[in-house]
Amino acid sequence: MRIFPSEMQTFIDKETNVVVRQLTNQQCINHHPFFLIPAYDRNMQWLFFVSHRTGSPQIFGIELGSYKQIQFTDVKDLTEWSVHPDLSGTYVYFTTKTGGWQLETSSGKVRNLFGYENASAKASGMVAGGMGTTALSPNGIYWAFPYNTPDGVTIMKVDTRDGRISEITTHDAVAHMQFCPDNDELLYFAGNFTERLWTINVDGTGKTKHGNRKKEQWITHESWIPGKRELMFVDWPHAVRAVSIDTGIERTIAHVNAWHAICDMKGEMVIADTNCPDIGIQVFSTDGNDECKTICHPHATNAGDHWNGPFPYENGPIKVYAPQHTHPHPRFSPDRRRIVFTSDSSGFAQVYETDFVG
Repeated sequence: MRIFPSEMQTFIDKETNVVVRQLTNQQCINHHPFFLIPAYDRNMQWLFFVSHRTGSPQIFGIELGSYKQIQFTDVKDLTEWSVHPDLSGTYVYFTTKTGGWQLETSSGKVRNLFGYENASAKASGMVAGGMGTTALSPNGIYWAFPYNTPDGVTIMKVDTRDGRISEITTHDAVAHMQFCPDNDELLYFAGNFTERLWTINVDGTGKTKHGNRKKEQWITHESWIPGKRELMFVDWPHAVRAVSIDTGIERTIAHVNAWHAICDMKGEMVIADTNCPDIGIQVFSTDGNDECKTICHPHATNAGDHWNGPFPYENGPIKVYAPQHTHPHPRFSPDRRRIVFTSDSSGFAQVYETDFVG
């Protein structure tokens, strides 16, 4: 492991007067994990991120007591959006072009969990399945990962207790997997762009599609609401909505052009970046009172021209240019006292943090 000194510097957001901490300061890409994936551990010892400062993407951690930075990996072909820390801060899981790996943060040791044969962890492209995101169950029991085959995408799982690998299901498209935060046995995944919301048990039973999508309705960026057995989703660009996986009842949480929206760990508050137009990072309640509060303005470039128009996927996937490190992807810390986000407003993507009271 390699240690870097703190790079933290602070500034005031000119529009909200909030103090923002810039945590990285390298002339390269730096970003925290995808918005569905925790960046902090439960005990608030670490903030995990990916940096390209050594010439290739590697996993780093910011020690939150001192803000010094630890380089944990030096591996080839890291799939940078696959990185998934566990909430204990003990392990970080990630894939490469050759397989899946478990990083032990205390020692820096990396253990191979599986290898790929004639397949890979990600499709081509910058979005959805092209990112190769993975999912870890709330207690760290199962790690789910996509496996691309000629028949579609197979969701596999590793039992982290004994290393056993088994298949969950095969689907025509798989993206944005997330375990139910209240159930290690229940997984959400996004299907193709016109049939998005699916849940399945980790034993392969109970595969169910949710929601009543209308033609040309743009449903995206789904995630669980903890404690409610509801899937929250963005009805782009009109609102954030939710659907009960038990009753099918849908409701509106907030009328806002939220882009990437995710709940805190109690299921009480939602944090979201915005786009087309960018009105800053917004926070609002899950109870549907429609009151939004602007936290700060990342001023990220938010690359992806396809977002500024009608639903483009009605006839299937299209090629888009949307590098994910240009998107803020805000996320609450487990104690909801901090917010992490990424912005390339300085010319290079850097990791930022601000405090939250509410």
